[in-house]
Amino acid sequence: MNFSSRLLENAVNEFSKLPGVGQKTALRLVLHLLNQPANDVERFSEALTKLKRDIRFCQVCRNISDTSVCEICANNKRNKELVCVVEDTRDVMAIENTNQYNGVYHVLGGLISPMDGIGPSDLNIEPLVERVKNAEISEVILALNATMEGDTTIFYVYKKLKDLPVKISTIARGIAFGGEIEYADEITLGRSIATRVPYENSLLK
Repeated sequence: MNFSSRLLENAVNEFSKLPGVGQKTALRLVLHLLNQPANDVERFSEALTKLKRDIRFCQVCRNISDTSVCEICANNKRNKELVCVVEDTRDVMAIENTNQYNGVYHVLGGLISPMDGIGPSDLNIEPLVERVKNAEISEVILALNATMEGDTTIFYVYKKLKDLPVKISTIARGIAFGGEIEYADEITLGRSIATRVPYENSLLK
């Protein structure tokens, strides 16, 4: 792609680093910003800078938060004995949108993927184990994507928790294999949470 401006080219190159954004889409976004009032562009830039500078991760569940403890963990109306284990904050948002879950969460920050160089030590698995050991938790729901990486991670977490006095369940397979939780419709996802099954049952199949 030939550019008439080095500044334009640099901006397009930065935008094209975003997931799913090619150079044509990046160019369209950059030209859109160029046509906006300077104040709007400054607010956009400041929002990104402030996000990177001030964002925190909840000390309890590792979800993205504005404070040291997120609003979900700090909410006394939530069932703290029920912990839903998810890959990242997108899955927290997807499950919250179902309005059918009143427990709390634990965000792993990814999935075990040897092909990508991601092992158990790269994820928030040990903090989950410590949390189960030290808090009054009655059930852990493993709500990870129905993929090879998701199933591998579920099995690893199960092995780490199986000797602890906690019920371990997994969401029902209303979500097809290869599907991702963040893209599931709210009804299917809600039913998958509500009709969860003991993880041991899936091992027998």
